[in-house]
Amino acid sequence: MTALLCSVAAVLFGLLGLRSLSSVATERRRIAAAVAGYDQAEDQPLLDRLNRSFRRTRLGVAVERELVLAGIRQRALSVVLVASGVSLLAAYLLWTALAPVFGILGVSIGGFALRAYIRRAKARRLEAFIVQMPEVARVLANATNAGLSISTAIGIAGEELAAPAGTELRHVADALRFGTDLETALDDMGSRLPSREVGVLLSTLVVCSRSGGSLVTSLRDIADTLEARKETRREIRTTLAQALATGYLVILLGVGMLFMLNTIQPGSVEAMTGQIVGQISLVIAGSLFVLGYYLIRKMTRFDI
Repeated sequence: MTALLCSVAAVLFGLLGLRSLSSVATERRRIAAAVAGYDQAEDQPLLDRLNRSFRRTRLGVAVERELVLAGIRQRALSVVLVASGVSLLAAYLLWTALAPVFGILGVSIGGFALRAYIRRAKARRLEAFIVQMPEVARVLANATNAGLSISTAIGIAGEELAAPAGTELRHVADALRFGTDLETALDDMGSRLPSREVGVLLSTLVVCSRSGGSLVTSLRDIADTLEARKETRREIRTTLAQALATGYLVILLGVGMLFMLNTIQPGSVEAMTGQIVGQISLVIAGSLFVLGYYLIRKMTRFDI
């Protein structure tokens, strides 16, 4: 009898818990809908509801984080759907134009394209921040020279500067406002913007906040140094532009040769993939093209 009563009580408590969780989830959806300007959560567009559900998954969290770091203001689900569409289109084109085995390889093109797009966006955002760093150092130097603390100077710089420097400094200022210490807030910023220049600036701010020192002089010296480094980076990038273009053309040349061969002799690529000699030749040729591209990128990479 006691076991039966305990079982009934456990079921009742379980039902009450599920009801409580359901009410909390409904309230959260209602608040989110109100913030977005909808009367009810069901009034949201279907894509918004699907995107909210996708962002709760592990893949959605990872994609959302990468998009935020890259400064891309797009829905995570929309980006994934576009990448999937590119993969299917590339697979269909390669399957019909060359051979079925290339269609299978084409499925991965969307994933590589998405990764390259996000990496390029992150690199451009980092480059834009580095370009703004002399101005960031001058604004911080002027604010601290006026007698303001480092935290207040960061907040003022975040309001005055344009994105991405203003956005990142506002994140730091918000973190400081909510009780995060300066070193942790700056370390988080450094993890979002991995660069030697950013590291030097952040280290200067941390050291001066710990042990004091002439922060104004240090920031102005950093501003002058960053200005010279910016010009040097621009000259190097201009010099290496042709080599970088050659690196990208390496892959396009290999794929273009396959299309040209299949145009001159229709079905030759499919016949090649059906023979062991052709398969070995394709693997060796593809490996050589990828190796050439990698070596060109490695030789033209610079870090000053």
